[in-house]
Amino acid sequence: MIKAILIGAGGRGIGAYGEYAIKNPNDIKFIAVADPDIERRMYFSYRHGIAPENQFSSYEEILRLPKMADTCFICTQDTLHIQPAKLALKKGYDVFLEKPMAVYPEDCVLLEEIAKKENRKLMIGHVLRYTQFFSAIKELVDSGKIGSLMTIQHNENVSFWHQAHSYVRGNWRNVETSSPMILAKSCHDLDILYWLSNSTPIKVASFGSLSYFKESSAPIGAPKYCMDGCPKESECAYFAPKVYLNAPDWMKLPVSNKMTDEDILAALKKGPYGRCVYRSDNDVVDHQVVIIEFENQMTASFTMTAFTHENTRTIKLMGTLGEIRGHMDKQEIEIYTFGNDIPEVIHLETLDYGHGGGDYGIMKAFVRLIEIGDNQEIASDEASVMSHLLAFAAEKSRLESKSIDFIQYVKDIKKNA
Repeated sequence: MIKAILIGAGGRGIGAYGEYAIKNPNDIKFIAVADPDIERRMYFSYRHGIAPENQFSSYEEILRLPKMADTCFICTQDTLHIQPAKLALKKGYDVFLEKPMAVYPEDCVLLEEIAKKENRKLMIGHVLRYTQFFSAIKELVDSGKIGSLMTIQHNENVSFWHQAHSYVRGNWRNVETSSPMILAKSCHDLDILYWLSNSTPIKVASFGSLSYFKESSAPIGAPKYCMDGCPKESECAYFAPKVYLNAPDWMKLPVSNKMTDEDILAALKKGPYGRCVYRSDNDVVDHQVVIIEFENQMTASFTMTAFTHENTRTIKLMGTLGEIRGHMDKQEIEIYTFGNDIPEVIHLETLDYGHGGGDYGIMKAFVRLIEIGDNQEIASDEASVMSHLLAFAAEKSRLESKSIDFIQYVKDIKKNA
């Protein structure tokens, strides 16, 4: 069993990695926690039996002390990843770092360099590699089932409600206070494309914008806050009380630590999650497309959009001998071979963990990595850095309206890191 400390007792720290520890006590135990929110800090401590002297209000406090565990989990907000990660690695901790690694490309490269210099293990929370769904697709591609892979079309269907919750009202709504959406939401997906390609990206282009969730789309008479008397409340899909009183706990938790109807309504009156989705301070895109050319001549296109009913990922992989179609939420993969109209259909088991079982898979892999040094070659920190640089290059392309020479881009970033 490995011992761990947690920095950032939010949704991921409590609900994903902390929950794994509770369900798998022989694998990992959290012995200390740091979070400025006293209620979340105490809740995590209660759930994990953490002594009062091991509860801290900041990462500076906990990392000022001598090393007290094998590993450090960092699950703070995006802009607060780099400093605790650097300190933890230099203190001698192996680190599990929630994605994105950092909000500047040079910092991603720097963390990889520090981990190597300190001889520490660093795993980034790219959970999609550890799902049954994408693992099965990877195995099929590598087996040659559809011949040589030529093209990938990958969709992240963010869904209208998830966009509104996390990227219009929520913590990831603003580039300045978090990071570009292609990084915050979709470095997962660019990582999957890089993993499946078995090749090096050479060109990246991207297009997208914030087109709908803005002031010009607001209904006439809509107030800044939903509960201030919106004339469209009965028909609006985003009317805050309707959304959050019926929401799962992971959506309620950012609204209020106390999740009773009364507390939720009180928090919505003038809180960020009670704002009209057309009158928030969001500036991240609500749809974006990324196009990648790889060294082996394979091409990939990725679409991230808010304008979907489902909150899931869908993918189509086209090879010289056939194609693969997958729907993540349905845990279904179809394999077509050319000349045969009847597909082979694979139905995968549904696991009781987030991200299609990826939260469970990555934790099992991390425990294995720390205990015996084996990461099964699934997600190295070098690969994670490349995936992040893909996201940064895509955003640079979108903002500058030009294609990016990815090889030169990586050289420039590493030179400046």
